[in-house]
Amino acid sequence: MPVSSVVTRFAPSPTGTLHIGSARTALFNWLFARRHGGQFLLRVEDTDKKRSTESSTQAIYRGMEWLGLDFDGAPVSQAANANRHAEVAYAMIVAGHAYKCFATQDEIATFRDAAHAEKRSTLFRSPWRDVTETDHPDVPYVVRLKAPRDGQTVIKDQVQGDVTIRNDQLDDMVLLRSDGSPVYMLAVVVDDHDMGVTHVIRGDDHLNNAARQIQIYLAMGWDLPVYAHIPLIHGPDGKKMSKRHGATGVEEYQAIGYSAAGMRNYLTRLGWSHGDDEFFTDVQAQSWFNLEYIGKSPSRFDFKKLANISGQHIAHTENATLLHELEGYLAIIGEPALSDVQKATFLTGAYCVKVRAKTMGELFEKSSFMFDDRPLNLEKEAKLSLGLVSIGILNELTPQLQNVIWEREALETLVGHIAQAHETKMGNLAGPLRAALSGRMASPSVFDMMLVLGRNETIARLNDIS
Repeated sequence: MPVSSVVTRFAPSPTGTLHIGSARTALFNWLFARRHGGQFLLRVEDTDKKRSTESSTQAIYRGMEWLGLDFDGAPVSQAANANRHAEVAYAMIVAGHAYKCFATQDEIATFRDAAHAEKRSTLFRSPWRDVTETDHPDVPYVVRLKAPRDGQTVIKDQVQGDVTIRNDQLDDMVLLRSDGSPVYMLAVVVDDHDMGVTHVIRGDDHLNNAARQIQIYLAMGWDLPVYAHIPLIHGPDGKKMSKRHGATGVEEYQAIGYSAAGMRNYLTRLGWSHGDDEFFTDVQAQSWFNLEYIGKSPSRFDFKKLANISGQHIAHTENATLLHELEGYLAIIGEPALSDVQKATFLTGAYCVKVRAKTMGELFEKSSFMFDDRPLNLEKEAKLSLGLVSIGILNELTPQLQNVIWEREALETLVGHIAQAHETKMGNLAGPLRAALSGRMASPSVFDMMLVLGRNETIARLNDIS
């Protein structure tokens, strides 16, 4: 098919937060569509009225926005298409590919109990499969698919390879409930067809569903999509990712402070590879991504690798973009918004902190010298470094800062001369200077801080401890 005709979709259920595994599924669909110049669509599968909530729907939108997974067009509500789903079910009845089943729940339960006792298949075979319309009673019914009884169905999967299912293992699944509402299995197929979806990229927990859903495509004479069922994400212990492994929802990862670009990079690499490349940009990922190099085995989530990739992306991100993401992080953890002055200072000084931060939390902490108001609240160790001798030396340095050229080399030369005059190493002045300028013992280079803070603020902070 022409590359421009590629259409993928992400179809989450709004019954909770956006799970990290679902986010990777969305990412793979997004990358594949963007690589081929196609469309990436969003469908909210909200047919479960009891569990679907608006808050969960909004959480999906927020999670995708943070991850930068922009979708084309407006989101589709599956529940809003119920009439169309029912229309297809009745068209299948007319074509002889579905039928009305009047078996009650008690009758089905009795059949299965007997089959279990006799150690035969409990797959329900409805006695109404071939009953003509004229012999139908006037009572509630469900609509069932008339599944093939012999032969086999082959799922041509781009990840799993050809998967063969014997048709005698397929049941006549329900398409419409007795109240006329469509079931998920029907709704998915109808929506995918109507949305023009060409590639169904989803978790391999849906692999068995594909064999049953294919029957609807065949019954309606619709083109089959290309299937790609990707393995699930496991925790470090090899078991399915869950709360016991730590964060599972996308917004939890944002609140921890991982870089969105780093998360995209890490999730892309989690189950897919491009040679030995570990760190790459969105542009590279979109130009490289294919289905061929998705692995068949589950991937293990590694928080240490995620942190390292996150740190690399923070270091390579432009300052303005980094500031925007930092502001989003502060909002989600409930920190006050940055002032215009603080933002301007960060844009100037990000260079000296972003190369050492793996998360937004670390970036914020290392940038604290730019954000804190005077007088600084000094940490205990910082206070201890400011003895009478060191304060005296800083008092001698302060007036000389009034006229020095405010450049790194000139500042280093001045501090070096002061240290030499007191027969000490320049490194011995670093601790007291760091304490005076940042209030803590762990901070960027004192000369970086002086350049970022500027002459007036630097002198003011030194005067505060005199």
